[in-house]
Amino acid sequence: MPSFLLAPAIMVGLGLFFGIIIAVAYKFLQVQEDPRIERVEELLPGTNCGACGQPGCHGFAEQLAEGSSQPSGCTVASSEIIEVIADFLDVDPGKQDKRVARLHCAGGKRQAHQIAEYQGFESCHAAAQVSSGGKGCSWGCLGLADCERACTFNVIQMNIDTLPVVDVDDCTACGDCVDVCPRDLFEIVPLNHKLFVQCSIPLEGEEARMLCRTACDACGKCAIDASPNLIRIENNLPVIDYANGGPAKAEATFRCPTASIQWLEGKQFVDR
Repeated sequence: MPSFLLAPAIMVGLGLFFGIIIAVAYKFLQVQEDPRIERVEELLPGTNCGACGQPGCHGFAEQLAEGSSQPSGCTVASSEIIEVIADFLDVDPGKQDKRVARLHCAGGKRQAHQIAEYQGFESCHAAAQVSSGGKGCSWGCLGLADCERACTFNVIQMNIDTLPVVDVDDCTACGDCVDVCPRDLFEIVPLNHKLFVQCSIPLEGEEARMLCRTACDACGKCAIDASPNLIRIENNLPVIDYANGGPAKAEATFRCPTASIQWLEGKQFVDR
């Protein structure tokens, strides 16, 4: 064989040799996927929203098949679908507690003090880089609808005060709004946690009220009126401890001078 053909021939031979080894190894060493995973993935909504803690429905289907998660962990699927999956896998469906996105701010354009008019790219992320978007409060909602555009399920609309209104009936707790908000104002909470703080200003007294009519002024009346150990004041803001405190009641909101803590029944804010 001519010398100039020897090197290519060797390379082709090595390629064939290792290809055969890999093919044989794959045949004998491959791990067979549980056939139930494909069926469970077909039953799941297919939104790949990540609300279950997995990057997609396939990953959640794998967890369900191996028994490390319960079907109720899918916040998008209906209760009927969850029951179907549970019956198919012969497992407990688990308890499905409705979770929704809530906003730690009630300072819309008619409540929060404006120090300038923002003119630029209509984006909260962009406005946050320019004088807080014109708001005097550098902790509040910028109102430029990044969350509305990011919502996979189209359950967020901006109201007349440029605050995002979440349709809690259809919210799936996917967390898109949490990820996109440059002020970290959204939180995914159980719907039955009706006592909620609508402010993120870490100031007190007049200093906070000068920035927004709905600012928490750290007066502490909510903590006094609430069940024992339910509310404590940290960084001049109420912290609601549902796990270790007494039962949450609307009475905790009655003496709040700025309505920054609310008892929420359904939607957090009024629609358009």
